[in-house]
Amino acid sequence: MSRGGEMVYIPDDSDFSSFRDQCESLEGWHCRYNKAGVTVWSQGQEESCTVQKIKTRISCKDVPAETLYDVLHDTRYRRKWDSNMIETYDIGRLTVNADVGYYSWKCPSPLKNRDFVTLRSWLPLGNDYMIINYSVKHPKYPPRKDFVRAVSLQTGYLIKANGDGACILYYLTQVDPRGSLPKWVVNRVSQFVAPKAMKKIYKAGLKYPEWKRRHDPEYKPWVYPEQNTLPSVSLAELSVQHADSLENIDETGLPEDHLSTSDHEA
Repeated sequence: MSRGGEMVYIPDDSDFSSFRDQCESLEGWHCRYNKAGVTVWSQGQEESCTVQKIKTRISCKDVPAETLYDVLHDTRYRRKWDSNMIETYDIGRLTVNADVGYYSWKCPSPLKNRDFVTLRSWLPLGNDYMIINYSVKHPKYPPRKDFVRAVSLQTGYLIKANGDGACILYYLTQVDPRGSLPKWVVNRVSQFVAPKAMKKIYKAGLKYPEWKRRHDPEYKPWVYPEQNTLPSVSLAELSVQHADSLENIDETGLPEDHLSTSDHEA
């Protein structure tokens, strides 16, 4: 997502508009799954599937758009519903609507676990909301030996209000996992992992208002920037995370029959 591939920058209105267009457009997208209110599309050549774009859509009844927006921002609540997350934390703030953060997640065994350092930016637009990110390098958070550092080329959410007290959630991601993955992993992501992850976010949205009432209900730094106590980060401290500078592992030979039965989602 970085302009020219070299400079770290904070996304502007044109970036958010482009992201929204990708979410809402069907041109060039191939439907891979469509059941029970969840649709998954992919874009890209099958042979270069490790960096395919995946897009998912779910209709969320009884969850207002602003509630789902809070759910996706609230790192404390994420620990309650995101079972594939190992660790997440905010590193520092860039502006009132942009920060840098760390996220690590469990991959289905026997694959190695992945982690990311990303620049995240968000934009409320009336009753709709967007959150987008891409990978950056921060000198204090280099790749770790116990994870494969993956690269988010572009990942984000579009939350659209859909009538009274309901919304539609889009999730679009293009990630380089820094590994040649087996074909069964790619198929599993679109047929099983992505739909299940979307349903989990929906359920988290249903439960969030009650949880938030009991956990610092007034604290929402993503809505009220004056509550943000993160240290400031300068763009000059960051650089674009190029995939080719990271370890690339070959996991194509890992058989599907060794897949962990644990509940892991991308």
